[in-house]
Parts: sequence; structure tokens; C-alpha cells
Amino acid sequence: MYGKCGYIKNGTLIYSKSVGFSDLENNKKATPNSKYRIGSISKTFTSVLVLKAVEMNKLKLDQTIESFFPTIKNAEKITIKHLLSHRSGIHNFTDDKDYLTWNTQPKTEKEMVAIIAKAGSDFVPDSKAQYSNSNFVLLTYILEKSFKKSYTDLLKELITKPLDLKNTYMGGKINPAKEECKSYTFNEKWILQPETDISIPLGAGGVVSTPSDLVDFSNALFNGKLLNPEILKS
Repeated sequence: MYGKCGYIKNGTLIYSKSVGFSDLENNKKATPNSKYRIGSISKTFTSVLVLKAVEMNKLKLDQTIESFFPTIKNAEKITIKHLLSHRSGIHNFTDDKDYLTWNTQPKTEKEMVAIIAKAGSDFVPDSKAQYSNSNFVLLTYILEKSFKKSYTDLLKELITKPLDLKNTYMGGKINPAKEECKSYTFNEKWILQPETDISIPLGAGGVVSTPSDLVDFSNALFNGKLLNPEILKS
């Protein structure tokens, strides 16, 4: 329904194009300033924040999570690194059949941890890799507890402000007046999708950005402007 792309060479944006609509109901076209819910690309920002926490001695990759989440099965065996690499075994709550019956309603940390804990484990920690949004929701809470700051503030303080990413932030209810794009699926016609409440995906899928900002973010990351290159090898 809508989209935008950008390409960078030697640190300079050399191509950018916007197509389609950001708000079909009001016939509003996408522009270079259109902001999108970037879904699981949010995990790259969360991963950087976790590694920043390791650099700052707030966390260790090999520390287990039982002090944060004693009700999570195998918490005494699951490490921060397991969460980052999807090797925790923690069940992915978005796979549950009833997920779409409650995903538009706000959830507290207590409620989300209870949902994740109740779902249990799908495999022994570190025995294999299996994608799970639950890992990055828990990492969001771990970051907030470790820094005693909100994920919103950490994202701004440690990533978006230093890189001058003016169009990247933790999302909320989609606001077309702020150039935020709606989401659609196609089934014979374009259908507006219900909004997942941001209190649910958090650092697993709650960030809003533009393609241009994402290009600048990735360029900074792989050029050593956000993290020590050595920690990326860990």
C-alpha cells in the first residue's frame, strides 16, 4: 500500500523514493518524511542498547535472568545472550491462537511477564535457535531495570540523539497528522489493520522510523559509531 526506500554509498544517501499511500482513507500519499512502525527491525535497536549496557557494565552477556524473572521456566539457565540470539527456549507469545484477541489492548509489565511465563518453554535453553518475540520484550524490561530509565528514554539518549535520528522513536497510537503511516493488508482490496498496542511489542517491535533514518543507523553501527567493533563479535 505504501513504501519508501533509500540507498547509501560512502556514508551519503544517494537514492530515495516514496510510493503509495500512508493514509488511504484520506488519500494521503507517502513522502520522504513518512514514518513507519518498523516491526521486528526494532530488535536491532534493542540489541544495540543491550550491548551498550554490556559496554557500560550494566549487564553481562553470560548472566542469567532469574533475578529479573524468577517465574520464567529455566530462568536460572537462560542468559542475556540466549535472549539476544533466540536460543532461550521461551515460547513466542505472538504464535498463540488467542494473541489477536488481546493485542490491541494495553498490557502492564506484570501482565506481559505472566503471559510469557504461563506459555513456558519450547526447548532446552541453548539447544537450538527459534524466533521468539518474548525474548526481546523481556530484554526491554531488563534494560529498563538495569538503567532505571524507560526504553523510550534509553533509545533517545543512547542512539537517536547521538546520531541525530529525528524521526526514530518508540511509537504510540498511529497519528497521521505527524506523518505516521497506517498499516494495511490486501484481500481483494486494501484493508486497514487493527493497531497492536505498543505496550505489548516494546523493544521487540514498537519502534517508529523512516528508511532514511534506518540507513543512517545501520551505517553508524557498522562504522563503529555506536559500539566497539569487538563487542559485535561476541
